[in-house]
Amino acid sequence: MKRYQNYVDGKWVDAKNGKIDQVINPSTEEVVAEIQDGDASDADYVLGVAKRAQAEWKRVPARQRAELLRKFAQEIRENREFLAELLVQEQGKLLKVARGEVDVTASFIDYACDWARQMDGDIVQSDNADEHIWIQKIPRGVVVAITAWNFPLALAGRKIGPALVAGNAIVVKPTSETPLATLELGHLAEKVGIPAGVLNIVTGGGSSLGGALTGHELTNMVTMTGSTPVGQSIIKSCAANMAHVQLELGGKAPFIVMEDANLEQAAAAALHSRFDNCGQVCTCNERMYVHSAVYDEFMAIFMEKVQALKVGNPMHEDSDMGPKVNRREVEHMVELVEQAKAEGATVLYGGNRLTTGEFEKGFWFEPTILTDVTQSMTIVHEEAFGPILPVIKFDSFEEVLGYANDSEYGLATMICTQSMKYIQRLTHELECGEIYVNRGHGEQHQGFHNGYKLSGTGGEDGKYGFEQYLEKKTFYVNFGD
Repeated sequence: MKRYQNYVDGKWVDAKNGKIDQVINPSTEEVVAEIQDGDASDADYVLGVAKRAQAEWKRVPARQRAELLRKFAQEIRENREFLAELLVQEQGKLLKVARGEVDVTASFIDYACDWARQMDGDIVQSDNADEHIWIQKIPRGVVVAITAWNFPLALAGRKIGPALVAGNAIVVKPTSETPLATLELGHLAEKVGIPAGVLNIVTGGGSSLGGALTGHELTNMVTMTGSTPVGQSIIKSCAANMAHVQLELGGKAPFIVMEDANLEQAAAAALHSRFDNCGQVCTCNERMYVHSAVYDEFMAIFMEKVQALKVGNPMHEDSDMGPKVNRREVEHMVELVEQAKAEGATVLYGGNRLTTGEFEKGFWFEPTILTDVTQSMTIVHEEAFGPILPVIKFDSFEEVLGYANDSEYGLATMICTQSMKYIQRLTHELECGEIYVNRGHGEQHQGFHNGYKLSGTGGEDGKYGFEQYLEKKTFYVNFGD
């Protein structure tokens, strides 16, 4: 069994407390590897390293920083199969999905490199004679990046790319469930010559290492993808030092099928938007609303697709869905279904944990469809983050718009319609940051991945996301006598 160390200052080191943790394969429940279980002493050390390294890194021209990061992205691509198989072992995602994650990790970094020559400031007219106002964009300093277990490598790339191209140093803390592929990035950083201390990767618990990193006086920015409760704790942790916070948190995305929708297209989009990565995607179809005029026809098309899904070994090409990431997550699926039934919902399909035959070991759950669901039920409001989908029938756009906004989350919405009137109304009335029209979820690098309400703050991707990693400095330059 491999034991991973932390990657700090260009070296591989043990946690200062000597503690280790284990990474479990969710398909087999076997121990994949051991990792460091660091704490506050490691946070002090790594942040000091990053602070010193950033002082030199910010002086490297942005174009040169980008050239180095492009080599880093290419190394990721060249190690595609190794990293993908490691993702399958630690997270349980399908191999074909894992390969795509590796590709996206590299492309996140490549996209960030495109901004190396576009960190433009401004020259603003002054009210005073013989004076210019210059506004310059500069790196924030030391960035702490905390990533989630569902797409650990892609989320690391999403944050590493813009942070380093902008001239910051970064400390990445992957979640202890799925840190291995992210730790391997340290070897690739060494290979391409990223300076020591510019990119650091450390593992440890959220309340110990994570809290120490986010609340530290040397931390200038925290970028985190994860749950809303953790995000709320990070905001509190950062308050003392006023570190900039960028959070992408939970979601309860509605998928709306209007009466004028292309039903085959809508059913395909609804399927992949619910069951991709075993439903472990923040923008997943978490609650589906279908217009009463097309409900029966749509559900017939949709259920045929659901029933064809194959749960199985994620290394097999014919599998459509792998396991949940850990025991607690699969137990949560059972609890949600039981609670929904107690509140009056009907299990139309699935609803069970798989525990026999090839599923004797691991954390497997069936694709599950719930009907006879009402808007007030718990399953409509609590994030499932798994392969459970409640379906609600509605009669009008006004009704479903109210349902969609009836959530503490506001990350994404999907709607299938041919009506520009409906689409235009959403721009004014829908309370979420990302809207997919006539397709399933899946953001692009040049967009802006931004949540409203309890789904986060700050946003990622595109020019607006890149600018999160930059601070502004204003000069009033008087050149008169």
